[in-house]
Amino acid sequence: MAYLAYHFNVSPLQPGSEILIAIIADFGFDTFDYSDVGFIAYIKEELATNINFTDLKFDDFNYSIQIKKIKTVNWNSEWEKNFDPVLVDNLLFIRAPFHKKNISFKHEIVIMPKMSFGTGHHQTTRLVCKEMFSVDFFNKRVLDMGCGTGILAILSKKLGAKEVIGIDIDEWSVENSIENCSVNKFPEIQIKLGNVNLLKNESPFDIILANINKNILKNDIQLYSQKLNTTGKLFLSGFFTTDIKEINDVANLNNLNLILSSNENEWAMMVLEKV
Repeated sequence: MAYLAYHFNVSPLQPGSEILIAIIADFGFDTFDYSDVGFIAYIKEELATNINFTDLKFDDFNYSIQIKKIKTVNWNSEWEKNFDPVLVDNLLFIRAPFHKKNISFKHEIVIMPKMSFGTGHHQTTRLVCKEMFSVDFFNKRVLDMGCGTGILAILSKKLGAKEVIGIDIDEWSVENSIENCSVNKFPEIQIKLGNVNLLKNESPFDIILANINKNILKNDIQLYSQKLNTTGKLFLSGFFTTDIKEINDVANLNNLNLILSSNENEWAMMVLEKV
């Protein structure tokens, strides 16, 4: 599987970048990284066939796009050059194997990404990680939907979860999650290849973590609610602050009440409770 990287050069940078990201988030892009001149949007090559930016024009800003193909390779050497540790308050230190330990943090997670995203650098991952510390995970059954590198599944175990299952549609992500779970001494975390349909045969969860994108979340909220115990918590992220009301409206129709929301640079996360 190959990815395409869409390099957006935006002028002026803001609010142009935020507007563009909000619009194209529905096109199938996996993740976005900000740059000095705009941002980079990543998408699987087979999903980019029908993307057309010809009619996407704005009066307030200009943009240009350069598309680069990213081969399916092991990214270890590139990450050694560019990957910096991620700090979540004084609670969590996320590092690669080639970084030194930092004992001043309460928890540490070692992540070596391959072709999967979710190193903690993206705002949505940090938002979810931070809020996880305010919820009781002890002895809970947890689902990490769209597990990526497995970082949220691993943190769940560190916070005392009894059983953790991670699911992802991407083979590289599944392989990478399994590897990272082992490196962090949690080989018992179950990592499965597939989509939300795998949940139909699962017993209920106490906590569900889903850091994906708005459209997938809206489509899957009903099943998340069905597979969540009463008073169970649902963490949602991968969308913008402007999407909160739209997602919350769907959640309310499925017996889920909003407990809190938080944001970082227009990216948002929500915690809901099953009633």
